Amino acid sequence: MTLTHTIVYLVDVDNTLIDNDGIQQDLKDHLEQAYGLASRVRYWTILERLFEEVGYRDYLGALQRYRVEHPRQVELLSMSSFLIDYPFAERLFPAALALLARLRALGPTVILSDGDVVFQPRKVECAGLWDAVDGHVLIYVHKEEALDDVEHRYPADHYVLVDDKPRILAAVKRFWGDRVTTVFARQGSYAHDAKAISTLPSPDVTVETIGELLDRDLLEPRDAARPLPSKLRAAQ
Repeated sequence: MTLTHTIVYLVDVDNTLIDNDGIQQDLKDHLEQAYGLASRVRYWTILERLFEEVGYRDYLGALQRYRVEHPRQVELLSMSSFLIDYPFAERLFPAALALLARLRALGPTVILSDGDVVFQPRKVECAGLWDAVDGHVLIYVHKEEALDDVEHRYPADHYVLVDDKPRILAAVKRFWGDRVTTVFARQGSYAHDAKAISTLPSPDVTVETIGELLDRDLLEPRDAARPLPSKLRAAQ
């Protein structure tokens, strides 16, 4: 019999716990420095086109497609090393690990992300996030379409989702309704998409950085925006 938890915390990765925009900029800079501006532009065009096809950024898949176009450019082999060996832990937002530790003290905490089956798990592992949640990591092609599986694996009376994408927060709210508290972390490019913000339902809680969540009482879903009592803050 599967235990139903009182509350389960679901936390996104890219631009929520880790500065993915910064990782992308480092990749662009490396491409231009190592292979030239034209290569950078072409690779990114392929990457964006592939994103439209699969719904997530498949960096290694885009590299393979780029290689098909340039079969004799053997120097591209070093590009895969740049991606696989990237120091992801250096791109963690300052409060990332502290937030996960605090949430784990309150209830089961799960990494919930989109991505491919190679690069995204490696990012999560090398950044230290895998160990930070004791291996409770779920990576789907489209996580908003797999919420029934999330619920099957981590049944709960209530969920708290922390994410930077208004579209994802709205989709999860439609699925779980009052059983979820949506927390909008306004970090990264998606979080500042004015059109999405203006057309989608407002999340339950909005913070400018995840560091602010260290001073929020997420234990009570209906009072998620209420500051922690001063005694509890002092105890932390």
